[in-house]
Amino acid sequence: MPDASTDSENASMLSPFRVLDLTDERGHLCGAILAQMGADVIAVEPPEGSSARRMAPFAGDVPDPERSLHHWAYNRGKRSVVLDLADDDGAETLRDLAAAADILIESAGPGQMEALGLGYGTLSEINPELVYVSISPFGSDGPKADWAVSDLTLQASAVNMAMTGDSDRAPVRTGGLFPQAFHNAASEAAGAALIALWERQTVSGLGQHVDMSAQQSMNQACQSYALSTPLGATPPTRHAGGVLVEGLHVQLMWPCKDGHASVTFLFGPGFRAFTQSLMDWVCEEGFCDEATRDKNWTEYAMMLLDGREPISEYERLKQILHNFFATKTKAELLDAAMSRRVLITPVWTADEVVDSHQLAARDYWETVTQELVDVDGSPAEVRYPGRYARFSATPMQPLGPPPKLGEHTAEVLAELDEQSEGEAIRARPRIEATGADVSAQTASTARPLENVKVLDFMWAMAGPAAARVLADYGADIIRVESETRLEVARSLQPFRDDIGDPEYSALYNNMNAGKRGICLDMSKPAALDVIWDLIDWADVIVESFSPKGMAGFGMGWEQVRERRPDVIMASSCLMGQTGPLAMLAGFGTMAAAISGFFYPVGWPDRAPCGPFGAYTDYTSPRWLVAAVMGALEHRRRTGEGQYIDMSQAESALHLMAPAVLDRTVNGRVAHRVGNRDRHIAPQGVYQTATSDQFHAVVPDDSWIAISCVDDAQWQSLAALMGRGDLGDLTVAERQERHDELDEIIAGWVRGHDGVALMHRLQDIGVAAHIVQNSPEYTVDPQVIHRGQQVEVPHAKQGTTIVDASRFALSRTPAQVTYGGPTLGEHTFDILTEVLGYDSDRIAELAVAELLA
Repeated sequence: MPDASTDSENASMLSPFRVLDLTDERGHLCGAILAQMGADVIAVEPPEGSSARRMAPFAGDVPDPERSLHHWAYNRGKRSVVLDLADDDGAETLRDLAAAADILIESAGPGQMEALGLGYGTLSEINPELVYVSISPFGSDGPKADWAVSDLTLQASAVNMAMTGDSDRAPVRTGGLFPQAFHNAASEAAGAALIALWERQTVSGLGQHVDMSAQQSMNQACQSYALSTPLGATPPTRHAGGVLVEGLHVQLMWPCKDGHASVTFLFGPGFRAFTQSLMDWVCEEGFCDEATRDKNWTEYAMMLLDGREPISEYERLKQILHNFFATKTKAELLDAAMSRRVLITPVWTADEVVDSHQLAARDYWETVTQELVDVDGSPAEVRYPGRYARFSATPMQPLGPPPKLGEHTAEVLAELDEQSEGEAIRARPRIEATGADVSAQTASTARPLENVKVLDFMWAMAGPAAARVLADYGADIIRVESETRLEVARSLQPFRDDIGDPEYSALYNNMNAGKRGICLDMSKPAALDVIWDLIDWADVIVESFSPKGMAGFGMGWEQVRERRPDVIMASSCLMGQTGPLAMLAGFGTMAAAISGFFYPVGWPDRAPCGPFGAYTDYTSPRWLVAAVMGALEHRRRTGEGQYIDMSQAESALHLMAPAVLDRTVNGRVAHRVGNRDRHIAPQGVYQTATSDQFHAVVPDDSWIAISCVDDAQWQSLAALMGRGDLGDLTVAERQERHDELDEIIAGWVRGHDGVALMHRLQDIGVAAHIVQNSPEYTVDPQVIHRGQQVEVPHAKQGTTIVDASRFALSRTPAQVTYGGPTLGEHTFDILTEVLGYDSDRIAELAVAELLA
């Protein structure tokens, strides 16, 4: 088969590839990401349309399958084809389409596609090259694979909910009215599909099954705290606007003059300078004395934990900050974040997000003129979240309006007729490794990315987590650290056995498992010669310095490209490399606050209380993996490298796209609703008796999430509670009487063991799950079945426990080889084996104190 690459195809990373998107709201984001990257994505819908088309909010609040803002958010750039897959003719047409497809995505649930004769086994016989992606609640197999679920119950299962909310009320879900669990899974599935595609293109010529679990994916949002119990660390629990760890309320959000602000008031080597800058400002304005200003912010956390500093003193500090922030507006705090380098961002509503001067300066929004916007159906302009990253060689193109139901059916079926007459719909690019057609290749046990070399300058969690995925699938990752500027993740809990050793941080070891580490003092010019040699070695460079960081070393993209035009360089930071907020330093807590994630989480009568932790640090790695894999595929075809400018905030906004559209189309800002839902009633988190199976992290703090997703589930629950008299209530009536139903359910649940009740409810088909913290998650039969927590070698600990890959490839599974490298663990090996330095050169580096 001739090589199909053309100049027009090379203008987009994935333009040679066809994707069949059979998903609903649980997986649409995966296809949307691939569409943004240039793939031909065909959305296959049933005759009544995808269930996503029936999801509120609607444009003009007019329920209509063409007006759903969820459909608008996640189906632009796709072609809509109507097929009845339950009909023999429809299923046969799908099989014909699959014969010419590169990727198929489905979210029907375990066994559903097989029942239609459209499972991976069947379609892989028709097309052995097909990458078949399944997105499901708990994965394709295991004891919970067939459980009834909702976004609420999935979040309850994944640990992050246990740490989200006010301590005196039920835990709450992240996202408020806008579900998040399947968005996390779907965005991760995009990168997973591209890893499998890369393996097909470069190694075997064969497709494989990609098995994506929403529980495992959402678990990344707990910042490795799920590893607390197996590592002997103290699990945290929720405390509004922060977290409760070992009796210490770590506050990360404060009220200010006109709202709230995310404030990273933390301690340790990675936070000392920022905290000192904040306290300098507080002291300047007369809110504290010099002794308070000049505390030992490097050691302060350990001083609190070991008793050298009383907790009461920390509480006094928080009161000082409370008084100080009460005098400042959100705008003043954001200005100070830029001018004083303090870790503060305002908690923005959807109004403020849409009006962001940073997003405007980066030309982020895509404005589309389309029909059915106003109540009268007349055309109008709609502002959408735009490109999730900027690519120098393959810029993302506008996606236009969402497709109408079946808009492209005739077009696609005509292409299918051409195929049946001998004209291929599209010719696939050839295998790079041999030049042979993909159909001629045989299976291989090689890891998908084993010939990809990555130089990792990443920091904290977001960047390292992305590189960790590449390591799991075989990439050779060399991580550059410095002893003089300790990686901030090394100072963050949980620590093994609660020992505050930088080599014992579960977060650091988890995010950096499978990587090699070299220690260099990059502040010394001679060390940069070593870095340049590593750049010559690498295929991909990933970094998360400030926008001027690499350029300050003389290693910005322009300098790197001049030396290595074929290299891929990805920069990841909060707000992107350009714009008035480009230099905003900080973590995912801050990007989440300024991107609209904090405001809608919590209770209507209280301040925002979440989401837990650095939420965009947990979501953005998935997008970065997809970006790097797309750039690698483009390079495979063309030999061309490129630069990727990745903004955490810009990618994360796609997870809240319906909220943005509700504001830009309907002028509405979503407010806090606790655990309520637009489509499900009743739904809530209810306190249970403490289970005999677990030692509760906090006494009397055991909860179960229950969702009556449809009328049948409500009728089953009502009957089980002995309230069959309520079983005939419609969902609208249940919404109206939600407070009353909550009281009935809460009273009934309170005396039950949570685990037993969860199984009892699942037995009658009601979506339910206990709210799991680390103790419960560690012994969750589904987590154990999926092998989510694995023991690996570690240079100092002997062994440690890290997460396995959050998705599974059927032919080329992930391998987690060892925990994160100790500081400089592989320096000598890298200098000798990778760079070929002799002993004299290494001695010179050591004498010059560069290896630190």
